[in-house]
Amino acid sequence: MNFLIDDAPALVVILPLIVSAIIAFIPSSRWPWIISMITLIGHLFISFELLSMVKKTGVILYEFGNWQPPWGIAFKIDGVNIGLQIIFSIFVLITTFYSRKIFLSEIHPDDTGKTYSLWLLAIGSLNGIILTNDIFNLFVFLEISALSSISLIALGAGMNRRALLAAFNYLIIGAIGATFYVIGVGFAYSMTGTLNMSDLVVQLSQYSSGQLAIFAGMSFMLIGLMVKSAVFPLHLWLPAAYSYAPSAVSTLFAALATKAILYFFVRLIYEVFRIYDHYLVIFLDYVLMPLSVTAIFVGTVIAIYQEDIKKLLAFSSIAQIGYITLAFSLNEQSGITAGFIHIFNHALIKGGLFMAIGYFAIVSQDRVTLSSISGYGQKYPITSFALLICGVSLIGIPLTNGFVSKLYLFQALYFNQMFITIALVAISSALAVIYFWKIIERLWFSTTTVKVAPEDPAIYIPLWIIAISIIVFGIFSAPIIELATMASSDLFGAISN
Repeated sequence: MNFLIDDAPALVVILPLIVSAIIAFIPSSRWPWIISMITLIGHLFISFELLSMVKKTGVILYEFGNWQPPWGIAFKIDGVNIGLQIIFSIFVLITTFYSRKIFLSEIHPDDTGKTYSLWLLAIGSLNGIILTNDIFNLFVFLEISALSSISLIALGAGMNRRALLAAFNYLIIGAIGATFYVIGVGFAYSMTGTLNMSDLVVQLSQYSSGQLAIFAGMSFMLIGLMVKSAVFPLHLWLPAAYSYAPSAVSTLFAALATKAILYFFVRLIYEVFRIYDHYLVIFLDYVLMPLSVTAIFVGTVIAIYQEDIKKLLAFSSIAQIGYITLAFSLNEQSGITAGFIHIFNHALIKGGLFMAIGYFAIVSQDRVTLSSISGYGQKYPITSFALLICGVSLIGIPLTNGFVSKLYLFQALYFNQMFITIALVAISSALAVIYFWKIIERLWFSTTTVKVAPEDPAIYIPLWIIAISIIVFGIFSAPIIELATMASSDLFGAISN
């Protein structure tokens, strides 16, 4: 047991990767799911053990093979990423439970082993993105995540052949983003001779010349991560990927995939590139902030005009990513706290919405459109009320965790005296009511003669766990706020030290 505890930082990544290689060859439609559930229960246990260790020691540095930086690869677990790690572990377990019936309805049973192999591969690689302290190791995990994600998206071809085009688009655009990022890594390594983030800060701080090369490398890395995390206007892969992937895959991606990369994005900005404050101010004030405000409006307005509900939610995600990056662009602790709060809360909100729509997809065996869900509020009340809770939270209604996110974002903007931006965010939130009302109107104010089967508890139980969590964290928000405050404090503590 001590061995497991000592190697917990490595196990939380390696365990899903090892099991993914095993279950790919299991010719069963049930056992790959069972093994995945057992694996992710262990994964959750290890994550809570990491939380306990971080509370005791503050920072955990795990050096593979005891090779110290800059020669070895290291994982770093601290207050900045432990909150995301916990949310990640809980959500992937819930989503895997939910995925059983969804995958059986949307993919061929003979592909179950391969599907869950790719599923665990994606989970392990996203964990690696969260925990790594090495900029090239991040590139490796980005590529593993991309390959597994492309394959998972392509599985949606059984329901709609456009999934193949969506996967191809993600392949091309993702490859461009990865190329930009690795070019930046090359610049950083050629200047400093190190890939370790902590050591990179030390080495970069010693350079008084060659800053143009460093700034070029920084720009390449940030643009690459913006592509991967679908920051506007580099989001072109996201709508199709979310729309045509199998419903369980859309749920996982919308809740966690972009959030993991956004986490590393903000860590790179504030932990490494902070030493060049003049470059950072230009990037945050004149690039990231305007793009974030634009994303909020563009994503929301396009969502209003969507008939396909998965596409509607996908464009909504672009707007929500804009809220997160707007908070991160404020360049002070209250903004970083607001950004992390919304990362945690939006993972639950958007995950719950895609879960509900995924159930509607399998009962209708077709694309879920505003027309196709007419009267579903009466036919599927359990699922529909859970969707309602997730939707009102997305808008930011009080007593939901979405309200807490908006409140802390408004506070951060007010603290920075950004009154025009406050008005713009308020207007965008009001516009979000329009596209969600279209869904509510179809669910409860339209009728249908379609015969329906009783709702499946294997679907609505995990959905209601998410919905109840949204209410709980809207009323008792202290745990989320504590994790987000810990993250922002550790980032700014690293800056001051």
